[in-house]
Amino acid sequence: MADVVTVRGDLDFLARTEHLFSSVREEFICAVRDLDTFSQLRRARQASEGWLREPGGRQVRKLCSPAALADERGREHLRDIAAKGARVRVAATALPHETIIIDRRYAILAGLDAPGGREYTVTSGATLVGAVYALFDAAWESALDLGAFLDLERPRLDPVSRRVLRALGSGATDTAAAKELGMSVRTYRRRVAELLDTLDAGSRFQAGVRAGELGLRG
Repeated sequence: MADVVTVRGDLDFLARTEHLFSSVREEFICAVRDLDTFSQLRRARQASEGWLREPGGRQVRKLCSPAALADERGREHLRDIAAKGARVRVAATALPHETIIIDRRYAILAGLDAPGGREYTVTSGATLVGAVYALFDAAWESALDLGAFLDLERPRLDPVSRRVLRALGSGATDTAAAKELGMSVRTYRRRVAELLDTLDAGSRFQAGVRAGELGLRG
């Protein structure tokens, strides 16, 4: 493979790169904004899970944006690979680039999704791979371990706040939600305002998004 190769679309990308994943000897690194970017790399996922089961196997590190934990499917996937031995961390903010690094020998950079297909750049140039690895390491060092992100850093909601969060997610009117929760409309709205403040959200919609990012459920 040339030092730098650029391809467009998942099929071309898979044809050009899938063989690289069977060549991993020591370390497999992945940084993603969401869990769909490299979702078609079944061989890579299957191989990495196999490595985790091997004594003294390859090291697997995965760095995610908070949005990757916005739904239960994403959280369960990350919990699962962490339980199998992968090191998973969550960045403080959305990652500017998505990448895979293999043994510090290859770096794969994913471009933005586009109507003509996502563009991928694959490089084996030592200087470029080293630079991408250094950027990943800097983001990794400032990120939170998955467990800390899910359990220690998220806001603590009391049972009433969780019921209010559930009511917001149901789309019920304030009157209907207040009646269901056994409180006045005024009290319900006060609790909603307190919940928005706790979640650092500017609107009820943002509160739902924020709750998803933090792995909170009603």
